[in-house]
Amino acid sequence: MSVAPVEIERTEAESAPFEVPDPDVPWVTIVHNDPVNLMTYVVYVFQTYFGYPKEKARQLMLDVHHKGRATVSSGTREEMERDVQAMHGFGLWATLQHDK
Repeated sequence: MSVAPVEIERTEAESAPFEVPDPDVPWVTIVHNDPVNLMTYVVYVFQTYFGYPKEKARQLMLDVHHKGRATVSSGTREEMERDVQAMHGFGLWATLQHDK
């Protein structure tokens, strides 16, 4: 006994190609304000670790101070995990998030 193949009708939604996710970028590192670190130290960290010129480092520090946070770097998730760990090593409060 042989079984004849059966044709299955699919709706448009079922037959549409699946959506390809965006690449794993950009992620961002965010440094948050804290009551512990001096503003001059935060500027020093931004200059030392990220290589920012003094004025850019100062502006980011002021964003952290006045706005409560500043995005200090962007890239792949792995790079941002590294930057967050580095900020923790300097004693700063930092997190990463996907920049949508």
